[in-house]
Amino acid sequence: MSGSTVDPTVEQMRATVADRLRAVGQRLTANRQVLLDALTASPRPLTIPEILDDRPELAQSSVYRNLVVLEEAGVVHRVVGADEFARWELAEDLTGHHHHLICASCGRVEDVPASAGLERSVAAAAAAITRSTGFRTQHHRLDLVGVCAACN
Repeated sequence: MSGSTVDPTVEQMRATVADRLRAVGQRLTANRQVLLDALTASPRPLTIPEILDDRPELAQSSVYRNLVVLEEAGVVHRVVGADEFARWELAEDLTGHHHHLICASCGRVEDVPASAGLERSVAAAAAAITRSTGFRTQHHRLDLVGVCAACN
């Protein structure tokens, strides 16, 4: 057996993605893998034009179609910014929980780690809401909208 240089975490994520795609009657194609590689390599959610700039071998129509399939399979998540572009990132259960900073001026979206203190505060607020309304939170997203340093 030859030694593999592929990170076991990457292999596990590929297997998870392939399983999710199979569950919706799809498979992990080469183009879908290229999309996943682009999203994995990015520190923030990407627009389709940014994906195409980074991966010019992909056709625009293919990117659109494959992102829809990957979203349906629960592999990627669409992040709506403050401009006309949707942005895409891997689903949180594949990458870890985080929040977003959204620039109201340029539309840029940045990932922000979820601090323990913030998560405790959100959990306490969700528990209070459940007590007063009966609404039970399954998960949460926190997007802070403002103006980025470049637009200041």
